[in-house]
Amino acid sequence: MEFSQSAYQLKNDLIQKAKEMGADIIGFAPVSRWPEYQQTSPGFFPQNIWPGAQTVIVMGVQIFLPMLETTPSIVYSELYNTANRLLDDIGYKLANYLNHLGRQGFFFPRDGYGNISILVEKPEAAFSHVLAGRYAGLGTIGYNHTLLTKEYGPRVRLVSVITDIALPPDPVLKTELCIKCEICKKCCPTSAFTTTGNLIADMDKKKCAEQHAKLRGLYRYPCGICIKVCPIGEDREIYGQKEEKYLNEAKHIMEGTDTSEYAGWIHCRNFGSKELNAQEGSPKADNVSKKP
Repeated sequence: MEFSQSAYQLKNDLIQKAKEMGADIIGFAPVSRWPEYQQTSPGFFPQNIWPGAQTVIVMGVQIFLPMLETTPSIVYSELYNTANRLLDDIGYKLANYLNHLGRQGFFFPRDGYGNISILVEKPEAAFSHVLAGRYAGLGTIGYNHTLLTKEYGPRVRLVSVITDIALPPDPVLKTELCIKCEICKKCCPTSAFTTTGNLIADMDKKKCAEQHAKLRGLYRYPCGICIKVCPIGEDREIYGQKEEKYLNEAKHIMEGTDTSEYAGWIHCRNFGSKELNAQEGSPKADNVSKKP
């Protein structure tokens, strides 16, 4: 499809406005990519959700690694909630801007479920921002089912604006970012991932959701360990990769051996949330909130 100069100008205008409002990354996907790639059933296509859909604009904000590394803690919970509020604000304002131009558009909520307990029984939302992000050229889908971006790996939260405007699309990344190191599998507190012949693991989504639900009740939601340990992302150039530290974390803390390397993480987990004990946590996560 050929696009007019005004379409390219509008796209550039939207990119600028989204970044001014706080978006770190933004991409554009034509709705034709959903039936082209066939990675979900037609009911989840944006053009089924809203027949006027022509383009999905996907925006993301980063998750700061030092705060994520304290998970499960109130520190990461507040980061997660702040990112969600920011995404709601960006999505609303960008859709509103399109409306003021006399065009149709709306944002799809960044989570798409009312409470984490819903995901225990229904482990899907009505629309996947992960797939939308892939089709918008923001990244590729990794072993742990998250969108991996070159900027932040999986440490990014997403929101989508669906519009009736046909805008110039961004190219889908052809090279997989995931290296299938499986550190996310090794560190997962619920052992939710099973390796297959495919790049993307089989995932027990219910088991994952049940862990999130427990943490929600303790005010230290969500889990986030699989995105914490992932080595992909340019943010690693700032903060470094701590693979050995991640792999040994549960062992050191559970056995009460030298935990000085984890003192900051343990400190943040000891305040602002309820205790995580052996009955409420998983085998790999037991005692993470206990003082050294």
